[in-house]
Amino acid sequence: MAIYQHITEFAGLPVTVFDPESAAPTADPAATAWRVEGDYETSTDEFRELFEKFLAVVDPAQVRALIIGQWGEAYEESAPVEMLVEFAPRFTGLRALFLAELTMEESEISWIQQADVTPLFTAFPELEILRVRGTEGMELTPVRHTALREFAIESGGLPGRIVRQVAECDLPGLTHLELWLGTDNYGGDATIDDFAPILAGGRLPALRHLGLRNAEIADQVAAAVAGAPVVARLEVLDMSLGMLGDEGVAALLSGQPLTHLKRLDLHRHYISDEVGARLTAELPGVEVDLSDQQKDRPGDRYVAVSE
Repeated sequence: MAIYQHITEFAGLPVTVFDPESAAPTADPAATAWRVEGDYETSTDEFRELFEKFLAVVDPAQVRALIIGQWGEAYEESAPVEMLVEFAPRFTGLRALFLAELTMEESEISWIQQADVTPLFTAFPELEILRVRGTEGMELTPVRHTALREFAIESGGLPGRIVRQVAECDLPGLTHLELWLGTDNYGGDATIDDFAPILAGGRLPALRHLGLRNAEIADQVAAAVAGAPVVARLEVLDMSLGMLGDEGVAALLSGQPLTHLKRLDLHRHYISDEVGARLTAELPGVEVDLSDQQKDRPGDRYVAVSE
């Protein structure tokens, strides 16, 4: 998922931007993913007024997917989690939430001010999909949530404490976990040890799609994944957008079999043609994405998304 342009689909639904000038819904409330957004000049009070207008025009009980876009100066004001929690009882049908779907022009990902997202899990017990962009100021007290099946955290630098907090959550229904590791230049200090509980898979019995993306330490992650118990039950392994090179692929190939996978996504990588060909040859029947090969110059690797 790119962050350089707004998404046009979320949770399998086309995105409709709420028009505050409209007096009636411009799309079927239940058949679209609604994006509510202001601009960088929007104040906290003005965004609340905008959201209240949205609630007045679109029946929140019918909304299945909601996207929170720019709520003002997102690099100074934290994401409006408290407001979402306040109005949660009215969103009885909400199943998918994207918090901070901002483009680079609106706020660099490392500048987005997040908040403690723990209350969202309690306020929306039927939520199935949660995506969060940006981790500055983010907190997550380990929780149990039985309905959540897709959880993604997009970051240019994922703190180790967030990885540990995710690993301590009890998410028995989760089938899709996606973490963007980023670089230590922007707070990405997560280590392989932080990921150990996730790779063990004990708290994620339903996991079928694991994304450890945008990683500066992609080769180290690959070495850890090569022997990880959780891999045996996966259908999709996604290590795209990072600094994966021949060393990481060699680790994958020397580890446990990966032929059971449906898809191995390594796009935007530093893998040589020779090693890439070997990987594809040794995984017949697996869809291997080796697109967007980067030129590998000594000391010049970088992740796709950082600042």
